Amino acid sequence: MSSTERPATVSSLLGSISDVGRDAARGGYSRPVYSTAELDLRSWFRDEAQRRGLEVRTDRNGVLWAWWGPEAQDSLVTGSHLDSVPGGGAFDGPLGVAAALAAVDVLKARGVTAGQGRRSLAVTVFPEEEGSRFGIACLGSRLLTGAIDADKARNLKDAEGNSYAELSARNGVDPRGLGADPEALSRIGQFVELHVEQGRGLIDADPISGGAAGTGFPVAVGGAILGHGRWKFSISGQGNHAGTTLMADRADPLVAAAQIILAVQKTAAARDGARATVGRILPIPGGTNVIASKVELWLDVRHPDDAVTAAIVQKIHGQAQIAAANEGCTVSLAEESLSPTVGFDMGLQRRLQALLPGAPVLDTGAGHDAGILASVVPSGMLFIRNPTGISHSPQEQVEEADADYAATALADVLEGLL
Repeated sequence: MSSTERPATVSSLLGSISDVGRDAARGGYSRPVYSTAELDLRSWFRDEAQRRGLEVRTDRNGVLWAWWGPEAQDSLVTGSHLDSVPGGGAFDGPLGVAAALAAVDVLKARGVTAGQGRRSLAVTVFPEEEGSRFGIACLGSRLLTGAIDADKARNLKDAEGNSYAELSARNGVDPRGLGADPEALSRIGQFVELHVEQGRGLIDADPISGGAAGTGFPVAVGGAILGHGRWKFSISGQGNHAGTTLMADRADPLVAAAQIILAVQKTAAARDGARATVGRILPIPGGTNVIASKVELWLDVRHPDDAVTAAIVQKIHGQAQIAAANEGCTVSLAEESLSPTVGFDMGLQRRLQALLPGAPVLDTGAGHDAGILASVVPSGMLFIRNPTGISHSPQEQVEEADADYAATALADVLEGLL
């Protein structure tokens, strides 16, 4: 961006990608990692970063880095992700990326420089944050930090049987290089991720004057991320003909799966602060006139106390074994990912509060790359108000004024930390 150009708004940046990855069947957006849509967004990011004079490179884990100043240790880093859940909203991920690009514009308009008597600044894009294609959330940041075994990541398969190694290679990332990258981590002095709030904390808070939209403060500082994990149930029964098999002669794993789903709801509802969800179920072979031979379902459990999370999963597993046995079926449970409760760096959290006076501190039940990075580098988060309180859905929303305020808020933070 030249000195004569006006800073871009977050709204205009998001508007320029509003047609990428639209999902006509589900509504919203479907942008799984290494899909055409996600690759188009990565190209969009490169173009926008280079237009601002940032040097863009892709590291050995497929993370995009756009550098303002030299690649130096103890740099200030911000960013988010561009992939989405199936049928997701327009802001989950891209808001943080667009706000970071717009914040660079704001800083340049203020005459602030990075890497010249100040720390360098990098804007990052992490791949497969949602885990919608390969089943493990925050895969890029897990690889970067060594939080996942590289061989396990390489061998992950999507629904079409493509391995993560194969798709990485197909898109210019040598799968042999996947894994912990201490050199890249040493460049991160602090990491700040801006994200749409995925709940009602800000809109349900008491109004505070001075908010960008006039009703309450539009930004919050992240306090902690609830512990959460994903587990896969595999229920095996007897596949058979729907018309010739008497009800008494069936070993139907889908019936057992239905009982397990009910057990998930009842078990979580009985524990304060717990959230448990079955959002994906796969009957095999999946014919209308076929009794399934196998059913796979995926369980998501979250709670602030990691011991409670483990106890909930254990209880659900026990109930699943009973439900399967009652239907003449068997069941197995496999952990796919587990992230303990994460408290963000208190020193950085206090600094963010000082730079954004009036911003409340909010915990979140949603996982983020900042939560993975928090185990190895000082990390923090900013949440922008979501008037619907809905996320992972086309109904996710951010008011235009709040979206544009996000760039100013992030610029204030970055300037204060540089």
